[in-house]
Formats: sequence, C-alpha cells, structure tokens
Amino acid sequence: MKPSTVFLIDDDESVCEALSLLVETAGYASVAYYSAEEFLAAWRPNDHGCLLLDMCMPGMNGAELQEEMLRRGIRLPIIFMSAFADVPTTVRVIQGGALDFLTKPVNGAVLIERIQRALTADESARLAEIARHDLRDRLEKLTFREREILCLAIAGKPNKEIAQLLDISHRTIEAHRSRILLKMGVHSLLALSSLAADAGVRIETFACGTPMPGQMPVSHPSEH
Repeated sequence: MKPSTVFLIDDDESVCEALSLLVETAGYASVAYYSAEEFLAAWRPNDHGCLLLDMCMPGMNGAELQEEMLRRGIRLPIIFMSAFADVPTTVRVIQGGALDFLTKPVNGAVLIERIQRALTADESARLAEIARHDLRDRLEKLTFREREILCLAIAGKPNKEIAQLLDISHRTIEAHRSRILLKMGVHSLLALSSLAADAGVRIETFACGTPMPGQMPVSHPSEH
C-alpha cells in the first residue's frame, strides 16, 4: 500500500511550516496546502493518511471542505484545528465524522498522539476495504448453483434438506460445498460467516435465485 501522509491545510504559511516540521520530526511524511481548493485539486484516490485542517480560511472553510470530502467519498480521518472554536461548530464537524477538534495553539505532543491515532484508523479502514473487495470478488466468482447452495447453507439448512429443495443428490451438495469453501479460502461456513462479518459484507445479499450481473440462472444437467 502507498505510505501514509499527513496532509496539512492552513492559510497561514508559517503555521504550515511549523506543523510540517513537527510532523516530519516525528517521522511522518507531510504535504501542506494553503487552501481547501488547492487540496481538492491535488487529491488523488490512492492518497492515504490523515488531514490536519484549519477551520477558518478564505474561500471554502474547514467545515465546508469536510462536507465536500464526504460528497466525493474522500474518507481521510480529519483533525480540526481552530483558534476560534465554538460548541455548535465543534459538534457539527464531530457529527460529520471528524476524529478530533483541537484549539490553537496546539500542544505538539498531543497533536502527534492524535495523528498516530488517525493514521491507525486510516490503515484499519484501508485494510477493511481491501478485505471487502476481495470477499466480494470471490463471491461474484461463484456459479449460480453454488450461490443457491451457499445461501441455503448460511440460512442453516442441512445438506439433506438443500438436496431436496434443489432436487439434486446429497453427494452433489457436498461437492459443491467443498468447492465453495475452496473458492472462499476458508475451511468452514462458520469461518466464512466470521470473515464476512469482519469485512462488513452481507452474504445474504447474494440471494438464492438472483444471478450476478451478466449471469443467467441456468441449470446445468451435470449438477442434478
């Protein structure tokens, strides 16, 4: 994965320089911007890390940038900084998902601790997203019949009942279940359920009888 970066946004150049020095002395890469608009123009989807964001700036302010980031799907953890914090604004940005709101002048040790926490949160979110995509990709590679069997099995149906419902042999069900587990990279349905829960994927969304996009629910004679 691309290394994490601490993105700094403050219209005061001296503040950006001081924050950059603090962050880089602590061992983190940093990039400074002097406006929200400059940051948005430079942003790339594979950028990761956290954002130190000034609240009061000319043009788009910090709260407005947060809203625009949410609209664009930019999920960087945000640490707000302001010399003029008020309760309604603080509540607004925290409810909007900000990790923290610090009052300027910010204590250096406190800021580094919050940055560490933000970077850990970002890395966890990145790994979870990778796990979600990987699991969804594997689920989408299941055949129509395999998805039928998986959905019934996840619902707690034993092999014998699944065989009766689908009008195929018990042995065929066992063979399909083995292939499903192999494709999913797990040893049991319990492990698959746990993996799906950790990744935030609902296996039930791959409903029985609902083909994947571009895949028709065709019954294969060899499966009966």
